[in-house]
Amino acid sequence: MRIEVIVNNRKIEMDVENNEFLVDTLRRYGFNSVKRGCDTGNCGLCTVWVDEKPTLSCATLAVRAAGRHITTIEALQTEAKEVAEFLVAEGADQCGFCSPGFLMTVLAMKKELQNPTDEEIKHYLAGNLCRCTGYVGQLRAIKKYLGVA
Repeated sequence: MRIEVIVNNRKIEMDVENNEFLVDTLRRYGFNSVKRGCDTGNCGLCTVWVDEKPTLSCATLAVRAAGRHITTIEALQTEAKEVAEFLVAEGADQCGFCSPGFLMTVLAMKKELQNPTDEEIKHYLAGNLCRCTGYVGQLRAIKKYLGVA
């Protein structure tokens, strides 16, 4: 099946199978920042924005993206670099494998939440797993990035 989507503000026609997940389609079309992790929607590595909302691409059929706006970290390099600098300053970065999905979630949180509490931040990030660092440093960095520290 052929669908038309807008990925990172560029209209693209994609060939997709009926049962193909968006993570696979995006990677096949060269958006390699979208990573496959758990395949169960629990780790957050595959997070992209669909119509500006964080979405787990491993749990979203590609055909459901037809006519939608998809954003990957490739389109948000300036914003992602800013968040990453806060993570580095707090010693909360390590291998970087989880970074694209994590950063997509943090950037969406900044757009959606005003002056979030620690609990609201933790709730928002609950589905983002990192096997290298502790979450305390990440929380500190995010609070500073959001200006609520």
